[in-house]
Amino acid sequence: MNDIKLFENRQVRSLWNEKEKKWYFAIIDIIEILTESKNPRRYWSDIKRKLNSEGVIQLYEIIVQLKVISSDGKKYTTDCADVKGLLRIIQSIPSLKAEPFKQWLAKVGYERMQEISDPEQNIDRARENWQNHGRSEKWIQQRITEQETRNKHTDYWKGAGIKEKDKFALLTKIIHQELKSLTVKKHKILKGLKTQNSHAHMNEAELIFTALAKHSTRQFAETDKANSLMENAKASKKKRCLTKNARKK
Repeated sequence: MNDIKLFENRQVRSLWNEKEKKWYFAIIDIIEILTESKNPRRYWSDIKRKLNSEGVIQLYEIIVQLKVISSDGKKYTTDCADVKGLLRIIQSIPSLKAEPFKQWLAKVGYERMQEISDPEQNIDRARENWQNHGRSEKWIQQRITEQETRNKHTDYWKGAGIKEKDKFALLTKIIHQELKSLTVKKHKILKGLKTQNSHAHMNEAELIFTALAKHSTRQFAETDKANSLMENAKASKKKRCLTKNARKK
């Protein structure tokens, strides 16, 4: 799960590893925040040399390379580390923000574990975040409804034997294009979005029709007993007239 965390309103790209039950963070983002360096990549190279000189020879034990989303919306292989690895790296960075950042790391990890044990907290935290961004209660409720509909849909796909996330993305793109008559990429360009989640920038009507599109697609898939990627793709296109005409009206 790719995600963006905020530390003092600065973005930190992160990925949740469900199997290991822990976060990995893009090291370059953290270097930039802690050092205010204009060239964080070079600073990170210097830190790696310093770690080697301090006896941390096997850096692969600290660093893993994972694909995280970039400013152009694409995913690139990036040096990442879990909390334990980051704490070791931070020791080699002279920064007044080091201690607050350590506390932030602990908080992020704790909140995620709480969300796993009690999913309701995840909804409450999301609701609070949207309220802080000035979203109305009606918009927030529509967003939660759309997410619940999406989760039911992905559960159906999983039950149909579709496990790979890239196939989820393909089917979602088909639904989006059939509803909007636009690809996800072109729709983001139209809205002036880059790495942002497009659903978080939909208005109430868009959220309603997106939920309708996903709900009706799942109904068609269930009726047709779609059990493959191809069959589910056909179901995604089958609801074209229903949702597109409703949106236009």
